[in-house]
Amino acid sequence: MPSKAVVERSQKPRGSVNDFAPAAECLKSLAHPVRLRLVQLLLHGRYTVGELAEDCQIPDNVASEHLRLLQRCGFLNSQRDGRKVFYEVAEPHLQQLMACIEGRFLG
Repeated sequence: MPSKAVVERSQKPRGSVNDFAPAAECLKSLAHPVRLRLVQLLLHGRYTVGELAEDCQIPDNVASEHLRLLQRCGFLNSQRDGRKVFYEVAEPHLQQLMACIEGRFLG
Protein backbone atom coordinates (compact mmCIF):
# COMPACT_ATOMS: atom_id res chain seq x y z
CA MET A 1 0.00 0.00 0.00
CA PRO A 2 1.53 3.38 -1.01
CA SER A 3 2.25 5.73 1.85
CA LYS A 4 0.51 9.08 2.01
CA ALA A 5 2.72 12.06 1.43
CA VAL A 6 3.12 14.16 4.51
CA VAL A 7 2.02 17.71 3.85
CA GLU A 8 4.10 20.17 5.77
CA ARG A 9 2.21 23.00 7.37
CA SER A 10 3.58 26.43 6.89
CA GLN A 11 3.28 28.95 9.66
CA LYS A 12 -0.32 29.77 10.53
CA PRO A 13 -1.55 32.91 8.76
CA ARG A 14 -2.10 35.95 10.93
CA GLY A 15 -5.55 37.06 11.98
CA SER A 16 -8.53 35.76 13.87
CA VAL A 17 -12.23 35.30 13.24
CA ASN A 18 -12.88 38.75 14.75
CA ASP A 19 -10.35 40.32 12.40
CA PHE A 20 -12.44 39.12 9.45
CA ALA A 21 -15.72 40.69 10.63
CA PRO A 22 -15.26 43.98 8.71
CA ALA A 23 -14.23 42.05 5.59
CA ALA A 24 -17.33 39.86 5.86
CA GLU A 25 -19.57 42.93 6.12
CA CYS A 26 -18.02 44.49 3.03
CA LEU A 27 -18.19 41.24 1.09
CA LYS A 28 -21.89 41.03 1.97
CA SER A 29 -22.32 44.41 0.31
CA LEU A 30 -20.90 42.96 -2.92
CA ALA A 31 -23.12 39.87 -2.72
CA HIS A 32 -25.83 41.19 -5.02
CA PRO A 33 -25.98 40.85 -8.83
CA VAL A 34 -26.64 44.56 -9.38
CA ARG A 35 -23.76 45.62 -7.16
CA LEU A 36 -21.40 43.18 -8.86
CA ARG A 37 -22.40 44.64 -12.24
CA LEU A 38 -21.93 48.18 -10.92
CA VAL A 39 -18.41 47.35 -9.76
CA GLN A 40 -17.66 45.62 -13.06
CA LEU A 41 -18.73 48.71 -15.01
CA LEU A 42 -16.91 51.12 -12.72
CA LEU A 43 -13.67 49.18 -13.06
CA HIS A 44 -13.77 50.30 -16.71
CA GLY A 45 -14.48 54.01 -16.15
CA ARG A 46 -16.55 56.64 -14.37
CA TYR A 47 -20.31 56.66 -14.72
CA THR A 48 -23.26 58.67 -13.51
CA VAL A 49 -26.12 57.13 -11.56
CA GLY A 50 -28.35 57.40 -14.62
CA GLU A 51 -25.88 55.58 -16.86
CA LEU A 52 -25.42 52.81 -14.32
CA ALA A 53 -29.15 52.50 -13.67
CA GLU A 54 -29.86 52.25 -17.39
CA ASP A 55 -27.31 49.47 -17.87
CA CYS A 56 -28.70 47.52 -14.89
CA GLN A 57 -32.30 48.24 -15.94
CA ILE A 58 -33.23 49.64 -12.53
CA PRO A 59 -34.61 53.02 -11.41
CA ASP A 60 -32.07 55.75 -10.59
CA ASN A 61 -33.06 55.82 -6.91
CA VAL A 62 -32.43 52.06 -6.59
CA ALA A 63 -29.03 52.45 -8.26
CA SER A 64 -28.23 55.29 -5.83
CA GLU A 65 -28.96 53.04 -2.86
CA HIS A 66 -26.68 50.32 -4.21
CA LEU A 67 -23.93 52.88 -4.83
CA ARG A 68 -24.26 54.34 -1.32
CA LEU A 69 -23.85 50.89 0.18
CA LEU A 70 -20.69 50.30 -1.84
CA GLN A 71 -19.38 53.73 -0.86
CA ARG A 72 -19.88 53.00 2.85
CA CYS A 73 -17.44 50.10 2.56
CA GLY A 74 -14.92 52.32 0.82
CA PHE A 75 -15.25 50.56 -2.52
CA LEU A 76 -16.34 53.66 -4.47
CA ASN A 77 -15.81 57.41 -4.63
CA SER A 78 -18.11 60.01 -6.09
CA GLN A 79 -17.20 63.33 -7.68
CA ARG A 80 -19.51 66.14 -8.64
CA ASP A 81 -19.00 67.72 -12.04
CA GLY A 82 -21.54 70.50 -12.41
CA ARG A 83 -24.95 68.93 -11.98
CA LYS A 84 -23.71 65.38 -12.49
CA VAL A 85 -22.20 63.03 -9.94
CA PHE A 86 -19.74 60.49 -11.27
CA TYR A 87 -18.82 57.29 -9.47
CA GLU A 88 -15.49 55.50 -9.68
CA VAL A 89 -13.70 52.64 -7.95
CA ALA A 90 -11.72 53.64 -4.86
CA GLU A 91 -10.53 50.18 -3.81
CA PRO A 92 -7.86 48.85 -6.20
CA HIS A 93 -8.23 45.27 -4.91
CA LEU A 94 -11.68 45.08 -6.49
CA GLN A 95 -9.96 44.48 -9.84
CA GLN A 96 -8.53 41.15 -8.64
CA LEU A 97 -11.73 40.15 -6.90
CA MET A 98 -13.82 40.88 -9.99
CA ALA A 99 -11.33 39.01 -12.21
CA CYS A 100 -11.81 35.97 -9.97
CA ILE A 101 -15.61 36.26 -10.12
CA GLU A 102 -15.65 36.79 -13.89
CA GLY A 103 -13.26 33.88 -14.44
CA ARG A 104 -15.40 31.54 -12.38
CA PHE A 105 -18.89 32.63 -13.45
CA LEU A 106 -18.53 34.22 -16.89
CA GLY A 107 -16.26 31.51 -18.27
